[in-house]
Amino acid sequence: MVPDLLISSRRNPLVRRLRSLATRAGREREGMVLLEGTHLLQEQLLQGAELHEVIATDPWIERHSQLLGSLDPQIPIRRVTEEVLRSALSTVTPDGVACLCPLECFPSPSLQASFLLLLDRIQDPGNLGTLLRTALAADVEAVWLGAGADPFSPKVLRASSGSLLQLPHHRFGPDGEQAVEQMEQKLKELVLQQVQVVATLVPEAKGLLQPIPYWELDWTLPTALVLGTEGAGLHPRLQACCTHAVTLPHSPRVESLNVAAAAVPLLLERRRATMARTTQQSG
Repeated sequence: MVPDLLISSRRNPLVRRLRSLATRAGREREGMVLLEGTHLLQEQLLQGAELHEVIATDPWIERHSQLLGSLDPQIPIRRVTEEVLRSALSTVTPDGVACLCPLECFPSPSLQASFLLLLDRIQDPGNLGTLLRTALAADVEAVWLGAGADPFSPKVLRASSGSLLQLPHHRFGPDGEQAVEQMEQKLKELVLQQVQVVATLVPEAKGLLQPIPYWELDWTLPTALVLGTEGAGLHPRLQACCTHAVTLPHSPRVESLNVAAAAVPLLLERRRATMARTTQQSG
């Protein structure tokens, strides 16, 4: 593995190319995803996923000779100055490395998943990244995204710690209206497949579905948990498709919980219930 000559000009075509990969149009045009930072590179290697090329500064290369030695010798190493890397990436203070991997290396959802997370137009990249990371920790088998923030944007990838490298997902859309229509159809299909489709509502929610405390739901059944967008909550058309509703009782001093915070006890309750059932069966 022989690194390229040092790139020191911010006018180099590589800078423009990396900047374009921060956009969805650029990623789709090249079929590549930009992963910024050592952690995401290490995650990619742990999953045995394909790498297309690595972009790194000389100090980073010197500190990570063992990691570089584990790469396929055919993977090109683009040497850049720290100034060039800062210009090319969205990270305010890059740690010295980025890499490119094909879009096709990310897993696709299985039709047989029994625990799904459906996210209705989540807008904030930090929230989406946290939701994806929590979903992976809770053994969610697939995530369905209704438009909203792009899961491959650098901010989401950083906030999720690269969870999409292991977490199958599909994004509906491209816009919110189309996403709601497509997700509505998906929810109807899940109901026909005897999956309980669970809306997350505020305690005083009015409507056909009366929410119960989340711990009263039988989470061991095939389940699709549906979370609504920040502020507006779950779209009425999607809520109308749900068969169950849960709520997280909390102090009246706050009107509602952040969607990423609310997801933590819900998703992990499924894992707790499943583990408890397994323990009871083995006992």
